[in-house]
Amino acid sequence: MADSRPDFGLTAADYGRHRAGFPAELIDRLKPYGIGVPGQDALDLGTGTGTLARLLARAGATVTGIDPSAPLLEQARRLDRAAGVRIEYHLGTAESTGLPDASYDVVTAGQCWHWFDAARATAEIRRVLRPGGQVLIAHFDWLPLPGNVVSATEALITRFNPAWTMGGSTGLHPSRLTDLATGGFTDIETFSFDVAVPYTPEAWIGRVRASAGVGAVLPPEEVAEFSERLAETIRAEHPGDVLRIPHRTWAVRAVLPDPAGPRA
Repeated sequence: MADSRPDFGLTAADYGRHRAGFPAELIDRLKPYGIGVPGQDALDLGTGTGTLARLLARAGATVTGIDPSAPLLEQARRLDRAAGVRIEYHLGTAESTGLPDASYDVVTAGQCWHWFDAARATAEIRRVLRPGGQVLIAHFDWLPLPGNVVSATEALITRFNPAWTMGGSTGLHPSRLTDLATGGFTDIETFSFDVAVPYTPEAWIGRVRASAGVGAVLPPEEVAEFSERLAETIRAEHPGDVLRIPHRTWAVRAVLPDPAGPRA
C-alpha cells in the first residue's frame, strides 16, 4: 500500500540516472527575459538532482540549490561533477530556505511547485529576491496521449497506486499565475514548447519508478512487481529499442516590483 507523502530519497538512484532534465532549449527561451545569464545569482528551489540548476550554471549563473532530500542532493553533486559545473547546495525547503534577505537576482522552481505551500513559498521568494528580481516556475511533463506508452504507463500506476492523482496532465499549469499574482509579483508571462525524449524501455521503466506514484511511495516489493508489469506492457504494446516520449515544457516568469521604480 502506498504512503500518502512521496519520499524521493527512496528512489534517488533512479531519479539521478533516468529522469530526463529540462531541455537545453529552455535557457534559450529564458535569455530574452534576462534569466540564465553570466554573473547572475540564482536560487533553485526544490532542486532535486539539480537538472534546472545545472542549466543555469552552464549558462554562467552562480547557482544555489535547495532541497529537503539529502539523497537527491548527493545525486545532484555527482551529476555536477560529471558535467563540470559547481553549484552550492543546502538542505532546506521552499518555504524556509534559511538564506539571507535580498540575495538573489532570480529564483527558480523546476517540476516541484505542486509540492510547495504556495503562499509561504511566494513569501519566501519575495524575501530572498533583490528588488526587481525575477521568479520562474517551470514544468517538464510527460504527455499521455490516446494509445501511447505514457497512457498505458499511467493506467498501470493507477492499478498499483489508486491514490495517485497526477495522471492525465496537459502540461499546462494556469494556477501558478494566480499564485504569483496573489503573492505580489507582476509582469507575468508564460510560454511552452513540446519535445520528444528518447528512452530505452529499461530507462523508461527506471524513469517511472522515480515518480511520485511509484518508487517514492510504494514498498520495494511492489515497485519490483510494477517494473515487471510495465516491461511486459511495453513488450506487448510498444515493442522496439527506443520509446519517444512526448513532453511539454511550460514556464511562467514574473517580476518582484522594485519600490524605487524601474532600473535605468
